[in-house]
Amino acid sequence: MRISELAADCGVTAKTIRFYEQSGLLPPPPRTTGGYRDYPPEAATRLSFIRDAQAAGLTLAEIRSILTVRDSGRAPCGHVSELIQQHLADIEQRMAELRTTRTALRRLAERAADTDPSTCSEADICSVIAGPATR
Repeated sequence: MRISELAADCGVTAKTIRFYEQSGLLPPPPRTTGGYRDYPPEAATRLSFIRDAQAAGLTLAEIRSILTVRDSGRAPCGHVSELIQQHLADIEQRMAELRTTRTALRRLAERAADTDPSTCSEADICSVIAGPATR
Protein backbone atom coordinates (compact mmCIF):
# COMPACT_ATOMS: atom_id res chain seq x y z
CA MET A 1 0.00 0.00 0.00
CA ARG A 2 1.38 3.41 -0.92
CA ILE A 3 1.91 6.09 1.71
CA SER A 4 -1.04 8.16 0.45
CA GLU A 5 -3.39 5.17 0.79
CA LEU A 6 -2.10 4.36 4.27
CA ALA A 7 -2.43 8.00 5.32
CA ALA A 8 -6.01 8.19 4.05
CA ASP A 9 -6.97 4.87 5.67
CA CYS A 10 -5.53 5.90 9.03
CA GLY A 11 -6.55 9.56 9.05
CA VAL A 12 -3.01 10.94 9.22
CA THR A 13 -0.81 12.76 6.75
CA ALA A 14 2.00 11.26 4.71
CA LYS A 15 4.31 13.63 6.57
CA THR A 16 3.21 12.07 9.88
CA ILE A 17 3.91 8.59 8.57
CA ARG A 18 7.38 9.62 7.41
CA PHE A 19 8.00 11.22 10.82
CA TYR A 20 6.96 8.03 12.62
CA GLU A 21 9.24 6.08 10.33
CA GLN A 22 12.18 8.40 11.07
CA SER A 23 11.37 8.23 14.80
CA GLY A 24 11.55 4.45 14.81
CA LEU A 25 7.84 3.95 15.48
CA LEU A 26 7.18 2.45 12.06
CA PRO A 27 9.71 0.15 10.43
CA PRO A 28 10.86 1.32 7.01
CA PRO A 29 8.71 -0.44 4.43
CA PRO A 30 10.04 -2.16 1.36
CA ARG A 31 10.19 -0.02 -1.77
CA THR A 32 8.63 -0.65 -5.14
CA THR A 33 10.84 -0.83 -8.22
CA GLY A 34 9.85 2.79 -8.78
CA GLY A 35 11.14 3.75 -5.32
CA TYR A 36 7.76 4.25 -3.66
CA ARG A 37 7.17 3.04 -0.12
CA ASP A 38 5.05 -0.11 -0.14
CA TYR A 39 3.51 -0.51 3.32
CA PRO A 40 2.24 -3.90 4.43
CA PRO A 41 -1.29 -4.16 5.90
CA GLU A 42 0.07 -4.38 9.47
CA ALA A 43 1.37 -0.82 9.14
CA ALA A 44 -2.23 0.40 9.48
CA THR A 45 -2.61 -1.57 12.71
CA ARG A 46 0.60 -0.08 14.05
CA LEU A 47 -0.44 3.46 13.09
CA SER A 48 -3.79 2.95 14.77
CA PHE A 49 -2.02 1.78 17.92
CA ILE A 50 0.27 4.84 17.87
CA ARG A 51 -2.70 7.19 17.58
CA ASP A 52 -4.61 5.40 20.36
CA ALA A 53 -1.56 5.50 22.62
CA GLN A 54 -1.08 9.22 21.97
CA ALA A 55 -4.76 9.83 22.73
CA ALA A 56 -4.18 8.09 26.06
CA GLY A 57 -1.43 10.60 26.83
CA LEU A 58 1.62 8.45 26.16
CA THR A 59 4.69 10.15 24.73
CA LEU A 60 6.34 9.00 21.53
CA ALA A 61 9.26 7.68 23.58
CA GLU A 62 6.87 5.61 25.70
CA ILE A 63 5.07 4.34 22.61
CA ARG A 64 8.43 3.41 21.07
CA SER A 65 9.30 1.47 24.23
CA ILE A 66 6.03 -0.48 24.02
CA LEU A 67 6.61 -1.26 20.36
CA THR A 68 10.17 -2.38 21.11
CA VAL A 69 8.86 -4.88 23.66
CA ARG A 70 6.22 -6.13 21.20
CA ASP A 71 8.73 -6.32 18.35
CA SER A 72 10.98 -8.48 20.52
CA GLY A 73 8.19 -11.04 20.66
CA ARG A 74 6.98 -10.33 24.17
CA ALA A 75 3.63 -8.99 25.30
CA PRO A 76 4.06 -5.43 26.63
CA CYS A 77 1.16 -5.62 29.08
CA GLY A 78 3.25 -5.21 32.25
CA HIS A 79 5.20 -2.32 30.77
CA VAL A 80 1.99 -0.64 29.58
CA SER A 81 0.45 -1.07 33.02
CA GLU A 82 3.44 0.67 34.64
CA LEU A 83 3.21 3.54 32.17
CA ILE A 84 -0.51 3.94 32.79
CA GLN A 85 -0.05 3.94 36.56
CA GLN A 86 2.66 6.60 36.26
CA HIS A 87 0.46 8.77 34.08
CA LEU A 88 -2.44 8.39 36.49
CA ALA A 89 -0.21 9.41 39.41
CA ASP A 90 1.01 12.43 37.44
CA ILE A 91 -2.55 13.47 36.64
CA GLU A 92 -3.62 13.09 40.27
CA GLN A 93 -0.73 15.32 41.32
CA ARG A 94 -1.56 17.93 38.67
CA MET A 95 -5.23 17.88 39.71
CA ALA A 96 -4.24 18.52 43.33
CA GLU A 97 -2.04 21.41 42.21
CA LEU A 98 -4.87 22.81 40.11
CA ARG A 99 -7.29 22.62 43.07
CA THR A 100 -4.77 24.60 45.17
CA THR A 101 -4.38 27.15 42.38
CA ARG A 102 -8.17 27.44 42.01
CA THR A 103 -8.53 28.16 45.73
CA ALA A 104 -5.84 30.85 45.55
CA LEU A 105 -7.44 32.42 42.47
CA ARG A 106 -10.86 32.47 44.12
CA ARG A 107 -9.38 34.34 47.10
CA LEU A 108 -7.72 36.80 44.71
CA ALA A 109 -10.99 37.25 42.81
CA GLU A 110 -12.78 38.07 46.08
CA ARG A 111 -10.01 40.51 46.99
CA ALA A 112 -10.19 42.10 43.52
CA ALA A 113 -13.96 42.54 43.85
CA ASP A 114 -13.45 44.30 47.21
CA THR A 115 -10.54 46.49 46.06
CA ASP A 116 -11.12 50.15 45.28
CA PRO A 117 -8.42 51.20 42.79
CA SER A 118 -8.50 54.75 44.12
CA THR A 119 -7.09 53.54 47.43
CA CYS A 120 -4.01 51.94 45.86
CA SER A 121 -0.75 53.73 46.53
CA GLU A 122 1.90 54.32 43.91
CA ALA A 123 4.28 52.21 45.99
CA ASP A 124 2.09 49.15 45.43
CA ILE A 125 2.52 47.17 42.25
CA CYS A 126 -0.85 45.47 42.65
CA SER A 127 -2.71 45.36 45.93
CA VAL A 128 -4.93 42.54 44.68
CA ILE A 129 -2.03 40.12 44.33
CA ALA A 130 0.28 41.58 47.00
CA GLY A 131 -2.44 42.54 49.44
CA PRO A 132 -2.09 43.41 53.11
CA ALA A 133 -2.00 39.75 54.12
CA THR A 134 1.18 39.08 52.09
CA ARG A 135 3.28 41.96 53.46
